[in-house]
Amino acid sequence: MNNLSGLDLNLLLTLDALLTEQNVTRAAARLNLSQPSVSVQLAKLRESLGDPLLLPGPRGMRPTARADALREPLRQALRALDHAIASPQPFDPAQASLTWRIAASDYSEYSVLLPALDGLRQAAPHCRLALLEIPSTRLSAAMEHDKLDLAIFTRTGAPPELRSRFLFDENYRLVCRRDHPDLQRSPDLAQFCQLEHVIVSPDGGGFVGSTDEALAKLGLRRNVVLSVPHFSFVSAVLSRTRLVAMLPERLVRDDPALRVLDAPIEIAGFEKMMLWPERVHRDPAHQWLREFIARAVPAE
Repeated sequence: MNNLSGLDLNLLLTLDALLTEQNVTRAAARLNLSQPSVSVQLAKLRESLGDPLLLPGPRGMRPTARADALREPLRQALRALDHAIASPQPFDPAQASLTWRIAASDYSEYSVLLPALDGLRQAAPHCRLALLEIPSTRLSAAMEHDKLDLAIFTRTGAPPELRSRFLFDENYRLVCRRDHPDLQRSPDLAQFCQLEHVIVSPDGGGFVGSTDEALAKLGLRRNVVLSVPHFSFVSAVLSRTRLVAMLPERLVRDDPALRVLDAPIEIAGFEKMMLWPERVHRDPAHQWLREFIARAVPAE
């Protein structure tokens, strides 16, 4: 036989025991099998390998030259196989050296990853994070091809085949610069529509969002004058101009240059989630990362 395709791998355990004990009775006891069963397995090994393997001797059995040549490689192979299928060792972040690839928008970077980053660097000092921008339509494919380990995303639009964990609920608030001359208190609906708004359009160039859809149901329209692809630019725009924006509260509530107000219209918020593929669901390192991020993110 030239390969393992027709060989019962359990026979290799028997051969290892026979080569160690050089006695069928002792090998049977070692394997917790009956002596006749081991004799039958020895006969199968001889037929499969085309060699007697063990011959009668004055004190038990003597291995043939082929059996002697197999002894150490077989032992190493069985040891490697046992190690490969053994239960995974507990993850030690202090000793690990991994690179985790995480898909996140700039908002997710700020609201989810930034609160976790300092503690993560202390707990796992030899690990690295690669933050990527990947649209929802490509998340599953990137994870399937081992190009992505985790995604921070909203429940809406999340690929249903991915595992998920809820992180927090987010709400939209009206935001402007702290000394905005027209907004020292929350505006009414008419004033809200007259203000000059900036909108975040992740796909680029859009001037309509959930706020505009809610206004349209009332037969109203706001004045959107600027569309940008990232949240990070909006704060700078608001602090230097009279423009206003409807933004996720976590993004702006600690910014001393901005004023956060209640909008005169209710806009549905969103749920922020972690997403990951089935292939890493039970991986100890990945489980540790997910748990660390979830604990680091404020619930409120």
